[in-house]
Amino acid sequence: MVVLSQPALDLEKYSLLRSTGKPSASAADIPEIDLSDPNAKSHVVKACEEFGFFKLVNHRVPVELMTKLEDESLCFFKLSQSEKDKARPPDPLGYGSKNIGSNGDKGWIEYLLLNANPLPLFSQQSDSFLSVAAEYVTAVKKLSGEVVELITEGLKIEPKNAISRFINDENADCYFRVNHYPPCPEMQAVGGRNMIGFGEHTDPQIISLLRSNNSTGLQICRRDGVWVSVPPDTTAFFVNVGDALQVMTNGRFKSVKHKVVADFSKERVSMIYFGGPPLSEKIQPLSQVLAEGEESLYKEFTWWEYKTAAFKTKLADNRLGEFEKSQNSTF
Repeated sequence: MVVLSQPALDLEKYSLLRSTGKPSASAADIPEIDLSDPNAKSHVVKACEEFGFFKLVNHRVPVELMTKLEDESLCFFKLSQSEKDKARPPDPLGYGSKNIGSNGDKGWIEYLLLNANPLPLFSQQSDSFLSVAAEYVTAVKKLSGEVVELITEGLKIEPKNAISRFINDENADCYFRVNHYPPCPEMQAVGGRNMIGFGEHTDPQIISLLRSNNSTGLQICRRDGVWVSVPPDTTAFFVNVGDALQVMTNGRFKSVKHKVVADFSKERVSMIYFGGPPLSEKIQPLSQVLAEGEESLYKEFTWWEYKTAAFKTKLADNRLGEFEKSQNSTF
């Protein structure tokens, strides 16, 4: 396996966490929702209100497909560094390592970030990878639409495609990302600490669906500020509420803050589908979500305006802050 090349580990540069900062909340708090449950829509709404995050099982995406894409992704990440670098720098799409975005955020990570509508072609990626990735993205895009329609049904919004139409649009701004967190053996030398693989942040899109290999590292932040470690499950998806969905529900749902901590001995692979609207789509609270007399907490903006602003921020910044009508609102 190829480990990111680095002559010496700079502890300051990679933002270490002390062991005393480990999550203290029980992982049992994380909602698990069975897609085949007749009451799934009410469970999804509750999970989005209380956590902005949930585990989804019985989703009908073949586990074999998920595993095959993981294997194909690892084949890419095991290429030599020079071969991977040919997949062009992430500007913003393509292969990247260590640098996350253009504003100084660092992580113990390498990744592929691809447009999912449709997937692009890179000569460094095999036909096999592209074929499996296309099949996977098609399946997860369909699943994301089903989840969002459960949300609209649970909120009693008509029509039920009031939100899913955004991510199903032929011009939808959707992305697919594969993150690889190599083992970091050097961390044994600083016992009691872990390395940040991907710093704390919220996802700007409407919804995100994540699947990972059998490794720990993902953590979410509860409403009370306590971090919860998410146990791995290779057969399940983990669903994040994004910033755009927070706005569409006028803050009823909260986009979940999350991060990934790397491990000194195990590698982590995660595959994330980000469902976003067309760039020209206006983002604002849905009228049916607003109670009588309730005002919007947010200024109206297009997805392009929000995405452009988000790219100028650091990971941990409150990206929605400048779009709030009242700066006194707390989220």
